[in-house]
Amino acid sequence: MIPILKVSDFEQKEVQELIFRRNLENKEANLTVEGILEDVRRSGDEALIKYTQRFDKAKLSRSDLAVKREETEEAFQKVSKEFIDAIELAKERIFYYHQKQKRRRLTFARRGGIMLEVTRPLERVGAYVPGGRASYPTTVLMNVIPAQVAGVTEVALCVPPSPDGKVNAATLVAASMVGASEIYKVGGAQAIAALAYGTETIKRVDKITGPGNIYVTLAKKQVLGEVGIDMLAGPSEVVILADEFANPAFIGADMLAQAEHDPLATALLITTSSQLAEAVKAELKKQLSSLKRKDIAGESLKNKGKILICDTLDVALELANLIAPEHLEIMARKAGSAREVAEKVRNAGAIFLGDWTPEVIGDYVAGPNHILPTEGTARFSSPLGVEDFLKRSHVIFYSKKDLEKVAEAVSVLAETEGLEAHGKSCEIRLEDRGDEEK
Repeated sequence: MIPILKVSDFEQKEVQELIFRRNLENKEANLTVEGILEDVRRSGDEALIKYTQRFDKAKLSRSDLAVKREETEEAFQKVSKEFIDAIELAKERIFYYHQKQKRRRLTFARRGGIMLEVTRPLERVGAYVPGGRASYPTTVLMNVIPAQVAGVTEVALCVPPSPDGKVNAATLVAASMVGASEIYKVGGAQAIAALAYGTETIKRVDKITGPGNIYVTLAKKQVLGEVGIDMLAGPSEVVILADEFANPAFIGADMLAQAEHDPLATALLITTSSQLAEAVKAELKKQLSSLKRKDIAGESLKNKGKILICDTLDVALELANLIAPEHLEIMARKAGSAREVAEKVRNAGAIFLGDWTPEVIGDYVAGPNHILPTEGTARFSSPLGVEDFLKRSHVIFYSKKDLEKVAEAVSVLAETEGLEAHGKSCEIRLEDRGDEEK
């Protein structure tokens, strides 16, 4: 089951493995991805069709790669009204939250020159939506909505097909309801290659967003520079920070909600109470037995899960900061309000406060984006948002009088750096040639 570990110091081997857990140095996977990228770059749709049959067991022709309108119409017949209502609720809340992220145009003016910063949306982005073990219609919303709020005009989705050559109905419905402009039946590293380089069917994009398996992540890493990417996301993870007053049933349920994603998902409890630790372990065993995905969740808890006991809440909080998790739940009444504890959090993708805010609320309907930095990258990365779909340009304007005020400084700096022509590009403008231009 899941081990319980008493934390004596942060240098313990098990603790160090949690802090330094990122691993993209899989040589075999990197070589596989490199080959796929080059093949798609060279052969286009032909390579996409080949890899889709090999990895997804779906036999497609070139005309099948793009989802057709009748396929989307058919998908609406397969989902319930309750699902459509739930997507509408999530869509409204996600739009509301991301509208608040919109940037105002920044203008700076001072004596001696005018400086502007102009913000423009990207023109075309590609969004990857995972398939495989589960369908993720809400990931469609999380990718597309901030792009639309930013003003992106073209959003192309890539989704792995099932062996029958179809895309999951719930995913198609969500894509239609949120207004994705294009949907393609392509998954894995080959989808990233198609979005980055373009093929006969799929036009290249400016940026790729969305999570995926290790092959998708490595592909995004390798095409970075050819296109922009949002982040290098790994398996899902949660850290729950709790004291003795926390509800063990709630904690167990939240840990299993992460564990059922993937055998590589990480679910951790950091607590100051050995009694709570034992109670949570019992809850995990009890609740796991009734899950449909108990094999996946059980493997995750066995290989990646841990219950860590710290002497004080301050130590527990510092450990959470060092781990820098994707999701951090705080259930710690003794130290004051969860909000007070949250103010001490330096590193986390998303923070969930109190007993009545399970992490899954952030997955679906809270509004903030659920595409988050993982594997410790919350130390320097942020959730996907409107800002990811914008680019900034500097606009600088100087009159002749403005230039006269700074030309000498430019010449001094240029001479210091050994760049003679730099200085002369200012000096030549100020030579007396009878030019009265201001």
